[in-house]
Amino acid sequence: MKNILIIGATGQIGSELTMKLRSIYGNDHVVAGYIAGAEPKGELAESGPSAICDVTDAPAISEVVKKYGIDTIYNLAALLSVVAERKPMLAWKIGIDGLWNVLEVARENNCAVFTPSSIGSFGPETPRDHTPQDTIQRPRTIYGVSKVTTELLSDYYHNKYGVDTRSVRFPGLISNVTPPGGGTTDYAVDIYYSAVRGEQFTCPIAAGTYMDMMYMPDALNGAVQLMEANPDRLIHRNGFNIASMSFDPNGIYQMIKKYVPDFKMVYDVDPLKQSIADSWPNSLDDVCARQEWDWNPTYDLESMTRDMLEKLALRLK
Repeated sequence: MKNILIIGATGQIGSELTMKLRSIYGNDHVVAGYIAGAEPKGELAESGPSAICDVTDAPAISEVVKKYGIDTIYNLAALLSVVAERKPMLAWKIGIDGLWNVLEVARENNCAVFTPSSIGSFGPETPRDHTPQDTIQRPRTIYGVSKVTTELLSDYYHNKYGVDTRSVRFPGLISNVTPPGGGTTDYAVDIYYSAVRGEQFTCPIAAGTYMDMMYMPDALNGAVQLMEANPDRLIHRNGFNIASMSFDPNGIYQMIKKYVPDFKMVYDVDPLKQSIADSWPNSLDDVCARQEWDWNPTYDLESMTRDMLEKLALRLK
C-alpha cells in the first residue's frame, strides 16, 4: 500500500482506522473520504488530506482515486444493523450499489479493496458455536443479506477481473473513541459509559445472549494485517472469520463490577435488537485467518475492560 483512500473515514471504524493508517504509511498517503455533512474534524482533518467521496457517486470516487494516485481502498460505507433494518432500501443503496461503484473504480485503476463483512452475515440455520469459516449463512436481516452479497460480489470481482479484494467478518466492535451508531452489539459500548458516569445501565439484550465481540485496536490491526498479507497464502478472501472474545450481558457486567463494585444493571429488552442478536452465532471459529495470515488478537474481556474504563475515565472527566 502506497496511497490509501478510506471511504467512510468519519464513521465508527473509519475515524480510528484513518489515523492508524496515517501513523503507518504517513499522513500525506492516506485520504479521508467523507460525505457532505460528515466532514472530518480535529486531528482527523488536520493530520492529512481529505476529500468528498460518496460511495454512491462513482465519478467522484474515480476522481479522488486518480487525483491522489490511490492503490488501496478501504470501503467502510454502510448502515449498521438496527438502522439498516429500519431503512432497508438505503442500506442496499449504500452497501451494494456503492460497492459496485468502488469495485468498478478499483478494476479500472488497479486498486486493492477492503470491504468489511460481519458476524451479521450468518443466520438462524448457521451452527451457533465455533461457527466454521465455510458454512450456511442465510441471514434474515437486510444488513446480513447485504454483507453476504458483499462477500460474493467481492469474490466475483477477484475471480473475474483480478481485483485484489479482501475482507473480514467483524464481530461487535467496542471502542473508547467513537460512540456507537445503531448496531445490535452497541450495548457492550454503552455499558462502559454508564459505569464510568456512575449511572445504572439498562441493557436492551437479554441475559444469556452470547455474541462475539472485539476491541477496536484488534479490529484495526486485523484489517491492516490482512491487506498486507501475502496473497499467495490466501485461500479465502471474502470474508475471513476473526474472533477475540464471546460473552453475554451478565459476563461483561460482572467483569466491570470487578473494577466498579457499585455498578448496577437492569434489563429492558429491545425486541428488534434481540431478534437480530438471536439470529447470530455465539462464537466464531477463526482458524483460517490464523493459518492464512497469522491473525492473533491481543485483548480479552478483562484486558479490554481495564483499558476501556481507564480511557473513558480520562475522556469523560
